Amino acid sequence: MVKFTRVVDGISDVAGYIAKWLVLLACLVSAGNAIVRYLISFSSNGLLEIQWYMFGGIVLLGAAQTLRLNEHVRVDLLYSWVSDRTRLWIDIFGFTVFLLPVMAYLTYLTWPFFFNSFQSKELSMNAGGLILWPAKALLPTGFALLFIQGLAELAKRIAALAGAIRIDTHYEAPLQ
Repeated sequence: MVKFTRVVDGISDVAGYIAKWLVLLACLVSAGNAIVRYLISFSSNGLLEIQWYMFGGIVLLGAAQTLRLNEHVRVDLLYSWVSDRTRLWIDIFGFTVFLLPVMAYLTYLTWPFFFNSFQSKELSMNAGGLILWPAKALLPTGFALLFIQGLAELAKRIAALAGAIRIDTHYEAPLQ
């Protein structure tokens, strides 16, 4: 089980690394697009669309690593007031009842959406637009990555309850 969690953590790290670079690349493309639009009155739908592709990649590829690093958004009604052991049980409940079923369902729903686009070589309806399947591929990929990271986090919580490992359950609510 430990090997599984290490492999999944590594996959999430790679996806997160790509997402981090997409942030920089999206900023550069966005700035470059604005500069050429205002300096030489040139614009391209392809440049605008690639920015949206990168924004989608940032969110969907970065979500699994965000979960792995325990930086995800929580609804903190009790979490900060309870013991570490109770936090583990809350996480197990949340992963089992909410995260894993929803991510499995979203992966299932978005796969045909991507695959039909890939098979038909779907193009943007905008003049100079891009092919659509790479952006649509981010959906099932991102949801599947979050699903397997959820499985790994569930396994870690169970191992921590059994005393096999120690994980940090500390959560600091953001300032309001």
